Formats: sequence, structure tokens, C-alpha cells
Amino acid sequence: MKLSHFQFNLPDELLSEYPAENRDESRLMVINRKEKTIEHKMFKDVIDYFDEGDVMVLNNTKVFPARLYGNKEKTGARIEVFLLRELNAEQRLWDVLVDPARKIRIGNKLYFGEDDSLVAEVIDNTTSRGRTLRFLYDGSYEEFRKKLTELGETPIPKYITRDLIPEDAERYQTIYAKEEGAVAAPTAGLHFSKHLLKRLEIKGVEFAEVTLHVGLGTFNPVEVEDLSKHKMDSEEMVVNQAACDIVNLAKINKKRICAVGTTSMRTIESTVSSQNTLNPFSGWTNKFIYPPYDFGIANCMITNFHLPKSTLLMMASAFCGHDLMKEAYQIAIKENYKFYSYGDAMLII
Repeated sequence: MKLSHFQFNLPDELLSEYPAENRDESRLMVINRKEKTIEHKMFKDVIDYFDEGDVMVLNNTKVFPARLYGNKEKTGARIEVFLLRELNAEQRLWDVLVDPARKIRIGNKLYFGEDDSLVAEVIDNTTSRGRTLRFLYDGSYEEFRKKLTELGETPIPKYITRDLIPEDAERYQTIYAKEEGAVAAPTAGLHFSKHLLKRLEIKGVEFAEVTLHVGLGTFNPVEVEDLSKHKMDSEEMVVNQAACDIVNLAKINKKRICAVGTTSMRTIESTVSSQNTLNPFSGWTNKFIYPPYDFGIANCMITNFHLPKSTLLMMASAFCGHDLMKEAYQIAIKENYKFYSYGDAMLII
């Protein structure tokens, strides 16, 4: 497979700027790989495809308010700082993106908050866009993190050109988000409401929670035609024994195991044994899944509609089958399905 196999024309109006009024009332396209059928449903109809003992694998990462706005010393220029990952808690070192990047040099100081209560110094230019900052703050680490949360904004994706609305803080977060550390939401999970989760639980569906802290690397464009040459950024992940037990029992019982989102799928595929069972793991993954690929754990998947040439589309295509996925996307565009983070969903069985 080449990069050009994943190019298609996506009309701008299909990029979803706002979340659906109710989480579980976005549209759902259901693709049956065996029957080669495509159905159109509402997301809450997903319950009809699961029975007692089936498992949904959920990514319980929580998005933190990663976007800060500061001012450069002397010039007062407004600088956007996007927190990517904490490098050292004790020294308060962070990898960040800055915009506009050309204005920021090593040694520059940035001031945040109306009272300039938070200061950061640029100590490294790691890449053409990235920087390492050291935050200078007098209080304890807990107070420092509280200050970051207070000054930060929910990092809704850049393609959304409107201003933040109060609902974004809640809606750009899954209702089962627990472990803070992502700079982007695992968007397939945004469609689950408390009511729908309860109904699935009553039906006997099990939930296995894993954690993958989504970084911006997930959305980095692929710039090489030969996919084997693309390198994914590493992202932190945790799979505990409890999740393994739930998934492995379902495998023994030949139940449906559904990865909710590409991040859940990448997590479980990063720690699958040679016997196709799930192993506990805590560490980092840079796994890149593209066709052809032999999946070891999940036999169904929930995902959103992704952008052309994205690694997310490549993974979904590997799971669905490239030709069937291509057909589904042509239908989705014709039927005005909404794409990307706040868009509609797809269930591949």
C-alpha cells in the first residue's frame, strides 16, 4: 500500500465543527466485512450488535488543557504554547509546540496569566517546530499543575476555526476519561453517553479499560509514499492485568471484542502475545498499523471518519479491507456523514 491509495476529496463542509446535540445521536455506519454490507443507523443502535459476554475496549485517557497563550518578554508578542508532554516533573520541563515558532529562540522568556504569575524559559530547540521549556514557578508541584490547568484551554483540533464554547471542555472528553495525559481526545469514545453505557452494562457487555495518552503524532501527516518509511511518534500506554483477564476470557469464549477507536486498537496490538492473547504492559508505543495487517485481539471496531492520507484511515482500512473502506467513504461523502473529531461514527464487524 502507498500513501496515494489513501487520498480522496473531502468537501470542507463535511468537517464537523460542533458535537452532536446528544452524544449517542450522531450517525453510525455499520460495515459487515463478511457480508460486504453497509447500513445506516444512529449511534445508540450500536447496542443491537452486542450480547452478554462481549467486550468493549475503552481508552480511558483524559485530555488536559494543553493550549496556553503567553507573551514574549520585551516585545510582548502573543505566543501560543501547546504542551505536548512532561519530560521532568521535578525540573518542570515540557516538550511544547510554539506558534509563531520563528519568533522563539533559546533563552527567551514567556509570561502567562494576567499577573504574569507563570514564567517559562526556552532551553532547547528540539525540532524546527518544537521547543523544550522550563517553567519557573514558586509554588509546589501540585500548585504548578493547578496553575497550568487554570491558564490552559481545551485543545480542540485546529481544523475547528470557531471560538471555544463552554460545552467543549466537557464534550471534547469521553465520559469515562480518568487518566490525565492526552492532548487530543480518543474521538470514537465521544459518542458514548452514560445512558448508553448503562444499557450495554445491563445487557451483559463487559468493559476493558486501557490507557493510551494521545499525542499530536497521531495526527502528523504522512509525507512518504512508501508507508514502511513513516515513523510514528511514541505515545505512553498502560494495559493492566484486569483488562487482560476480561479480554482473554472473551477470546476463549469466542465473544465479540470491540476496540473503541484507533487508539484502543493500537494499544492492544502493541502488547499482544504470539498466542494472540493480551499481555499487561506499561511503557511507550510507536506502532504504526497499515494494510496488510493481521489483527490479534479485536474482531470488531468503532471509529470515526478520518481525513485523507491519515494514519487513522490507514489503520481502519487495514481492519475493514481497503476496497470496502473506499466504498464506505464514497457513500459517507454522498450521504453527508460528518468527518473528524466531532464527526459521525462507523462500526466495523
